[in-house]
Amino acid sequence: MSLIDPRAIIDPSAKLADDVQVGPWSMIGANVEIGAGSVIGPHVIVKGPTRIGCNNRIFQFSSVGEDTPDLKYKGEATRLVIGDNNVIREGVTIHRGTVQDRSETTIGDNNLLMAYVHVGHDCVIGNHCILVNNASIAGHVHVGDWAILGGYSLVHQYCHMGEHSFSGMQTAIGKDVPAYVMAYGTPAKARSINVEGLKRRGFSEEAIMALRRAYKIVYRQGLTVEMALAGIAELATEFPEVAKFRDSIQASSRGITR
Repeated sequence: MSLIDPRAIIDPSAKLADDVQVGPWSMIGANVEIGAGSVIGPHVIVKGPTRIGCNNRIFQFSSVGEDTPDLKYKGEATRLVIGDNNVIREGVTIHRGTVQDRSETTIGDNNLLMAYVHVGHDCVIGNHCILVNNASIAGHVHVGDWAILGGYSLVHQYCHMGEHSFSGMQTAIGKDVPAYVMAYGTPAKARSINVEGLKRRGFSEEAIMALRRAYKIVYRQGLTVEMALAGIAELATEFPEVAKFRDSIQASSRGITR
C-alpha cells in the first residue's frame, strides 16, 4: 500500500524516502528532499530547494519553503534546510533565504513550531526550541537552542534570542535577548533569569545562583554594558553558564533588551 495519497501532487524531481507519508491534496515541489519517517499531512505545500530531514511531522495547511516576500528577493535559488524530529503544526509558514544574507533558512532538530508560527527568510533556529501559537520571527533572526517564544511574540529582523531564553506572550522584541534571560512586554523588557526552565533542564543550583548574580550585576546596578561585563568576569571564569551569558551580550550588534 502506497504511503502517498493518490490525491497528492509530487514533482518528479522530488526525492522522498520510501517510508515518507504524504496526505491528500498536498503538493511537494521540485528540488525537495524529505528524509525517512517524515509525515506530511493533508493540504501542505513544500516548495524547493528544500531539504527536510528524518522523522519530521508537518500538519495541514502549512507552507514550507516558499519564496520570501522581501522586496530584495528576485527569484534566486535559495534554500530551506530542516533537521530531524521537528513538529510543524497547522498553518505554519517558513520562507527560504536570500542571497543578500545566508541564502538559507535553517531549522535544527527536535523543535516544536505550534499553529500559525511564521519563520522569515534567512532565520536560524537551533535545537529543542518551542515557538508557541502565532509567534512570528522576521528575516535574519537567530534563535538559540532551548529558547521558547510565547504566543504572539514578535521578533524584529536581525535580533538574536539566546540559548535557554524565554519570551512571554505578546512580547515585542526589538533588541537581542541574552542567553538564559526571560523577557516580556511591549516593548520587551528583561525580567529575570529563566530559572524554572533551567531547573527543568537539569542545571545545577550553583549554576543558577551564579546566573542570577550575574543578571543582577548587568540589569540591576545601573551599570553600562562594559562595566557590567567587567563585573561578571570573575563569575564567568568559574561558571561556563555565566561565560555563555557574557558571550551572548558581547556578541550583540543591536544592543540587548534591558
